[in-house]
Amino acid sequence: MRRIERALLSVYDKQGIVELAQVLADQNVEILSTGGTAQLLREKKIPLREVGELTGFGEMLAGRVKTLHPVVHAGILARRADAQQCAELKKHNIVPIDLVVVNLYPFAQTAAKRDVSTAELLEQIDIGGAAMIRAAAKNFPDVAVVVSPEDYPRIIDELSQRGELVLATRLALAQKAFAHMAQYDAVIAATLGQMEANEKGLARRHEAEPPAHLVLSYEKALVLRYGENPHQRGVLYRTTGVPACGIAGARQLQGKELSYNNLMDLQAAWDLVNEFEEPAAVIIKHTNPCGVATAGNLAEAYVKAYACDPVSAYGAVLGFNRALDRETAEAMAKHFVEAIAAPAYEPGARECLASKKNLRLTVVSGPPEAEWQVRTLSGGALVQDKDLHTLKPREWRVVTERASTEAEQRALVFAWKVVKHVKSNAIVYARNDQSVGIGAGQMSRVDSVKLGAMKAVLPLKGTVLASDAFFPFPDGVEEAARVGVTAIIQPGGSVRDAEVIAAANRLKLAMVFTGVRHFRH
Repeated sequence: MRRIERALLSVYDKQGIVELAQVLADQNVEILSTGGTAQLLREKKIPLREVGELTGFGEMLAGRVKTLHPVVHAGILARRADAQQCAELKKHNIVPIDLVVVNLYPFAQTAAKRDVSTAELLEQIDIGGAAMIRAAAKNFPDVAVVVSPEDYPRIIDELSQRGELVLATRLALAQKAFAHMAQYDAVIAATLGQMEANEKGLARRHEAEPPAHLVLSYEKALVLRYGENPHQRGVLYRTTGVPACGIAGARQLQGKELSYNNLMDLQAAWDLVNEFEEPAAVIIKHTNPCGVATAGNLAEAYVKAYACDPVSAYGAVLGFNRALDRETAEAMAKHFVEAIAAPAYEPGARECLASKKNLRLTVVSGPPEAEWQVRTLSGGALVQDKDLHTLKPREWRVVTERASTEAEQRALVFAWKVVKHVKSNAIVYARNDQSVGIGAGQMSRVDSVKLGAMKAVLPLKGTVLASDAFFPFPDGVEEAARVGVTAIIQPGGSVRDAEVIAAANRLKLAMVFTGVRHFRH
């Protein structure tokens, strides 16, 4: 351990820097600074030296070059226990720097803007600050590096009590600094990876292409009690450098802490409920919907969704695409619910649900824009686009002798939206605004047809059916007709399509092909 004699402060985010600098000045630490940081500290009457005074070289290239100088980096990198390196410093009149407080230009925030120019974006790639952070973190046995204002209170407290920073603190700060740089570089790599050069210069691609090197950056947001099961560890990470959004950025208003499974179910609910423009309610169990409905208001939508499968709805996770109101809260307060995702909660709803101390209420913004979906494999990862496909009746192909009626068409559109969010093999029975039976995750399609019918509480006669993939044999269509289905929507593409269509014609069903499959593994 050693006393800090000299500190270099150069920050973009000025939050808390004056308070930290004042503590350093009170302990007779010499402060070196640059640019806007130096100007702010001077305004606050805190003594300092400009880095240019130290190096004998002023800023260049409109501030692009300020600290990239041997005097600065040798002062940071020199090992204090190495007599030869200390002699080199003395020979060149270079003073050691013991504390480096730097945070970087806001590249991620700039990149998130829709209308930012390429020139503005490139100017937000920090060079000098990044170099100092790496140098100080590399030399953490002798130098402390601070990259976030949230660490200033810890630094102030330790300096005030001990007059120095212990090795454990310097190591923790270095670990954070390297993680910070990895995140910073990852965002830059991902952003530049979506740019292309043309005759006009550089431009962002309108449609992202899979990068040659996929670099992902997340920051720890919440340590969970456990993962899917108690013997597994679980942690929630959020995407680095973008405003909090989606389920990972949800704000919890009340209830027990969120679990791994809660978050998975909340994501499933949020994805599905945002398929609908009209007021919608979704009930999720184990990432599968067990009830979905739309209506003129949320309360009616919830009651209809619950009616699909009341048994499975016990202990479910709910999703709503409107602010939750008192009437809806009163309707669902009669049932045991684990968690809710909604864009907002009206005061009456909060009051109604306040007594349910364990119920987790989350406010979710979004949905976020399309992004890559990533699943890890042993030794690698699978990456794909999100399934954002939507469908209108004019885009499908009628393949049977009988075309669907207007009422059937509305029901088919509804069922097609829902089946995309059911685990394959997926079957959804529905009316025009309500799921009636859902068959999920079976190894054969005909079994999913049978399961969906078996789970149905509401009458199946007059319903339509959606299948996430083609029927390989006529048996699924025959089973659907047996329980009362009148129209079917499916991708088509089976080698036995002709047999399946013939069965539908024989049974007087309407059938449409979408040409799009919605497998969900």
